Amino acid sequence: MLNQIAGGLSGLFAGAGGLAFATPWMLTALAALPVIYWLLRVTPPSPRRNPFSGKAARMLRDLIAREETPDRTPWWLLALRLLIAALIILGLARPVLNPGEALPGGGPLLVVVDNGWAAARDWPARRALMGDLADRAERTDRDIYLLTTAPGPSGDPIAVSGRLRPAEARGVMEALVPHPWPTDRAAAAQAVTEAALPPSGYAVWLSDGLAGEGDTALMEQLQRFGGLEMVLPDEGGTARLLRPPEHEGEDLLVPILRASEGAGTATVRVLAEDGRLIGREVVSFQPGERQGQARFSLPTELRNEAARIDIDGETTAGAVVLLDERWRRRPVGIAAAATQGETQPLLSDTHYVERALAPFSDIRFGTIEELIQDGAAVLVLPDTGALSEEETASLQGWMAEGGVVLRFAGPLMAANPDQLLPVSLRMGDRTLSGALSWTEPMPLAPFPDTGPFADLEPPGDVRIERQVLAEPTLDLASRTWARLTDGTPLVTGEARGEGWLVLFHVTAGPEWSNLPLSGLFVEMLRAVVGLSEGSAAVSEGRTLEPYRTLDGFGRLQTPPPTALPITFGDMVGPRHPPGFYGTEDARTAINLGAEIDAPTPLSGFPPGVALGGYEARGEVPLLPWLLAAAMALIAIDLVIALGLRGLLTLARRSATAIALLAALAGLPVTDAWAQGDEQFALQAATGLYLAYVETGIPEVDRTSEAGLETLSEVLRARTAVEADGAMAVDPETDELAFFPLIYWPVVAEQPDLSDEAIDRLNRYLATGGTILFDTRDRGGDAFGGGEGTQRLRTLIEGLDVPALTPVPPEHVLTKAFYLMQEFPGRYEGGEVWVENTSETVNDGVSSVIIGGNDWAAAWARGESGLPLYPVVPGGERQREMAYRFGVNLVMYALTGNYKADQVHVPAILERLGQ
Repeated sequence: MLNQIAGGLSGLFAGAGGLAFATPWMLTALAALPVIYWLLRVTPPSPRRNPFSGKAARMLRDLIAREETPDRTPWWLLALRLLIAALIILGLARPVLNPGEALPGGGPLLVVVDNGWAAARDWPARRALMGDLADRAERTDRDIYLLTTAPGPSGDPIAVSGRLRPAEARGVMEALVPHPWPTDRAAAAQAVTEAALPPSGYAVWLSDGLAGEGDTALMEQLQRFGGLEMVLPDEGGTARLLRPPEHEGEDLLVPILRASEGAGTATVRVLAEDGRLIGREVVSFQPGERQGQARFSLPTELRNEAARIDIDGETTAGAVVLLDERWRRRPVGIAAAATQGETQPLLSDTHYVERALAPFSDIRFGTIEELIQDGAAVLVLPDTGALSEEETASLQGWMAEGGVVLRFAGPLMAANPDQLLPVSLRMGDRTLSGALSWTEPMPLAPFPDTGPFADLEPPGDVRIERQVLAEPTLDLASRTWARLTDGTPLVTGEARGEGWLVLFHVTAGPEWSNLPLSGLFVEMLRAVVGLSEGSAAVSEGRTLEPYRTLDGFGRLQTPPPTALPITFGDMVGPRHPPGFYGTEDARTAINLGAEIDAPTPLSGFPPGVALGGYEARGEVPLLPWLLAAAMALIAIDLVIALGLRGLLTLARRSATAIALLAALAGLPVTDAWAQGDEQFALQAATGLYLAYVETGIPEVDRTSEAGLETLSEVLRARTAVEADGAMAVDPETDELAFFPLIYWPVVAEQPDLSDEAIDRLNRYLATGGTILFDTRDRGGDAFGGGEGTQRLRTLIEGLDVPALTPVPPEHVLTKAFYLMQEFPGRYEGGEVWVENTSETVNDGVSSVIIGGNDWAAAWARGESGLPLYPVVPGGERQREMAYRFGVNLVMYALTGNYKADQVHVPAILERLGQ
């Protein structure tokens, strides 16, 4: 019966002006308006309160006037409140102006979503369309199946979701995010086949517009479900892909690929690790061109600071290329005179070394001492003969600090080898060709798996004619990086301190071999130069831990728990997202653009497939407008009610009293009062609020607000503290004296504090306030080297921060409400630092508390009551301990050394007993 009435009302409204309701059954609540009218009519208004004037006659006169107050609510106030109720009921029915056409078919709706890297470019439009589909399904009471085409981070197989009600599907859709790896449409087609969906449904595929393996199979499976609509980005709206840059002399060439064929432009940027812009180039595409190229000519100093290349305004993992030391030009010194201007440069060993190193290094010439003083990263010593004691000592000290010495053999070294060698040499050299030799020129054997040449392939045409031989020793094999097919070493190396000593057992020119004439010579020298760069390249047999990884929008983040170490041959995917692998000092960039095919447009649609776009469908949800109107009328009703009760004057006097009390207490009347911002002060002064500092980063601010709101609920449920919730504060403008505790999440993007803000914060700390600085450095030491800690060090310059110490075992913070010795948040293990002071100062409450466990993220829960972020590694037990720390923190800020005073209770009781 209710559904019939709701359907009739919905049809009545829909018949006028293209209006539909997502939840039409809510319209049945309009029948309750007469009951609401009767309740409001028989309920008398609240009594009016008049302040006592001090004169009895005046009081008696007011009491007589009191009898003239009406005992019924005025009709116009009744009408206002009925209008508020009607607006709320209409809003909850979720009306939509100009609703879209009804979905074809009568069965359930299957929504297929491309959520790979290319979908991130238009993700807001994709999410809006998912919400629109859920609304349309809800209006026709149709269930929804959901299928995403990119594998999840946990590596679970792609599968069709269970049957969902539209409200449930809407929540799942809102939680979807793009992943930084490609889709797997062949697996998605298999998932549709295995799902055995009911017939007579309708499928909508929200595609990224790019072709991939399994496209045809997926479209055929979706058509068998009932009908299929393909949603495609508009012309030029598909994602573009950056390939890792290539070297061309001193320039960096960055290829950019796209699927569209129309004319267009793209702006490619080079950024430093701290976000500074180093270079910008505009790439123009002519009609029909799918590949362009950005050329960057940068000075060596700027090029060596480059850490990221991206497409300006495009937020995908494919539009980002991370740079490691392989793309930096390291200064290489050659201890010989330059070959320019020589009459026969081809006879000079330095000529071949210079030509091989020039494309990727900054070449310098000079003496050994001059090159060391000039800051060279690698020193190349052609056949120089024996080194002096002074040169040997200088090179030994330089290698101990990270330098790399590359030596080449020759007639001088063969006749008189010195001690600065990775292996001991025999006197003389070995000839592999000529009338006096029984041996032909010898090729190279495959490179060992453990050396820097592990990923190189020796060509078959390289031949060695002469070489110097190493003395056989027990550790010769471990020091051999390249050898001939008969097993004799060709290249040997040894670690010296933080650096390396490397020896090629042939000359740097073509006298003893044709190696300097081959492309392999360039790659081998590049690998040796790479030893000085701290780059932990992924070679065969080597494993690197994830350091920082990209999310689907191309942002660097802490690696997810599902990310695994990467080894040679592993492809980018759920277990190995693109990003940096290794350590902070030695990291390798794994880029998506280096491992996937060039983007091509999605085509080949079967007959009968409907095509659409992501443009706005014209629907206008009226829920926000109706609720906003209801809230505005509620505010008017509140003002009227206060006026009828005579409380408006009282409220104004209360605000004035707060300002007077602040002045008497020595607190300044800040700009908030001067500019008439009484609402903030009135709200803060009339309740107990937990404050957080606004950072300007929406995600961080939402997390802080949700975390403190949840902590307030925990306080109300477990303690006598009646916390009213969370309030955002800005140290630049807001008065802080209203809050006993301020939570400050530290972000790298937060600007420096002005002098006025520093003065305001110092006054707050000096008058009993407490600030919890949360560096959110994944549980690391609060005084370690994380980004949050580094920003905190500069942020608090000028603040009167006292001497700090880790929380002692008997500190009040460990027993303010719960007994605990560890203070985990989203992460665990980090130190928490408090003021090192006596309990007689500031009632024993530390004015500054510093930690890095990201407590707000551990506290935060969404509207559904579910946690917003996972806690690692302790799960929900760790979240409970985070709540307990929050309770202790608030109790500590409010009660001071009360718990510390309890140590005297046994003595007091003993005296009372006596």
